Parts: sequence; C-alpha cells; structure tokens
Amino acid sequence: MRTSDSQAVNRRTIGRRTFDFDTQVAVMAVVNRTPDSFYDHGATFALERAVEAALDAGRIGADWVDIGGVPFGRGAPVSVAEEIDRTVPVVAAITQESDVVVSVDTNRADVARAAIEAGAAVINDTSGLGDPEMADVISKSDAQIVITHSVGPPRVEKPAAHFDDVVGEVRAFLEERVARAEDAGVPRNRIIIDPGHDLDKNTLHSLELTRRLGELTTLGLPVLAAVSNKDFIGESIEREQGRRLAGSIAAMTMCIERGARIVRMHDARAAVDAVRMVESILGMRTPAHLEHNMHPTRNV
Repeated sequence: MRTSDSQAVNRRTIGRRTFDFDTQVAVMAVVNRTPDSFYDHGATFALERAVEAALDAGRIGADWVDIGGVPFGRGAPVSVAEEIDRTVPVVAAITQESDVVVSVDTNRADVARAAIEAGAAVINDTSGLGDPEMADVISKSDAQIVITHSVGPPRVEKPAAHFDDVVGEVRAFLEERVARAEDAGVPRNRIIIDPGHDLDKNTLHSLELTRRLGELTTLGLPVLAAVSNKDFIGESIEREQGRRLAGSIAAMTMCIERGARIVRMHDARAAVDAVRMVESILGMRTPAHLEHNMHPTRNV
C-alpha cells in the first residue's frame, strides 16, 4: 500500500473525534450491559451504572467506550428487542454528555441500525458480518465497522478449536469479509479488523495470533486487539478472573508493539496509562512534561 493510501485509511474521524492510527493508539473501554458478563458479572447491567461507567472511562482518558448487550459466549438467548433495549439507551445518554466515541458490540443488523440511529459511531461485530444484512446497514450510515474473526454463530456450543495455521486462516477470513464489506459499499476507511483473541480459539491459538500480529497489520487496516482478561491470559499465567490485569497489560503492550492501534480493555485507567507510556517509548507522543535532568544542577 502506498503511503498516501495508508494515510487515507489510518487518519479518520470517528464520531466527534479524529484519529491518526499512524501516530497514536486508541483505548476502547468496555461497558457490559449484561447480567452475565464473564468479567463484571452484571456490575454495569443497570442503565445508570452503565452510563456512569462509560462517562467515567471518558473522563480518565479512554478514547471510546464499547457497549455490549449480549456476551459472545454460550448462554440463554437474548431477543433483538431486548438487546436494543439494553444498548440504545446507553448510547443515547453517553452521546448527550460526552464526545467520547461510542461503539456497540453486536452481530445483529437490526441492533446495529438502532444503535447508529441513537448515535453509535462504530459497530463492533464479533461475527465478522455473520448477519448478511450487516454490511448494508453500515454502508448506508457514517459508522465504522469492526470485522472480527470468529467461527460460526455466537452463544452456541462449538467443537474444540482447530486450525492448521491460525494466523493464515484468520487473515484469509478477514480478507474475505473486508472484500464483502467493500462490495456492499462500505469505504475502506471505515473498516477496522480484529483477529478475535479467544473467540473460538484456544490459548495456543491466541498466543500465536499475538506473536504474529504483524502479519495481519499488512492488510493495511487498523487492527483492534481485544485481549483484556481473556482466558488465554489466565491459562498462560495461572490467574483466575479478577487477577489478570498485569497479564492483560503485557498482552496489550505486545499487540501494540506489533502494530495494533486500538485496544479493548476493561480497566480503563490502567490501560490509558500503559498505552500513553508505550506511545512515548515508540516515539508516537511527546512526554506530558520534561523536567528531570533538563536544567543545570548547582552545587550547594
């Protein structure tokens, strides 16, 4: 991809904010409006709690918040109407109070349409356009789409994960789904890709994806890494849920070093600090201030 083409794809206005993914990393905070979240077990299921958590994330430096109404993992069915009822009021409330980017984690076109109408700037589709109408909904809006790799529909029991070459197969899937989106009229500069750590993958697969993430950045689209508190972290370092922050930050940092430019994290405060430090080390941002050994010292 030529430099000018890369700039056109990586410099974007998303919602009311502008990003240059050549020179910055965006922190996406997670707010689950579900009673059965694997991470918070319903802590932000109440509407007021969800809205306040999202606004808090924006205040402490998160660039956007991702609102989920249905977990990816297996569980009781949730109707389209119920998913809309869980997500749309949160979107509407946040966009009235903040310019933080709001995305909605859904694989249903009807939910995406309602969320966009309420002000969502991004649809985070963990099925990778599994709904045949999703690409059309996005093409008729100004919203961005995150195309994520997974295998088969969410919320159902699946066989043990198997890939001959997980990175090659994920890359091929993403290429095909990006082409599908473009054929439906979605501009390339409104597409983000996500390899889907742990989504229908085992720990070895997720580690390999992290190790070889650079092979996906060569597709020329911003890569989102959603590694926070995933089981591959818990299994790698023998830490149960609630004790995976350090592992999550480490995995996130490795993904950024390999080219990820959006990171989806539960602990927004820690993630923001870690990301800004990584950006500084990589020369993507200047330090907030300079004082240490910047002035002559005097012997007293």
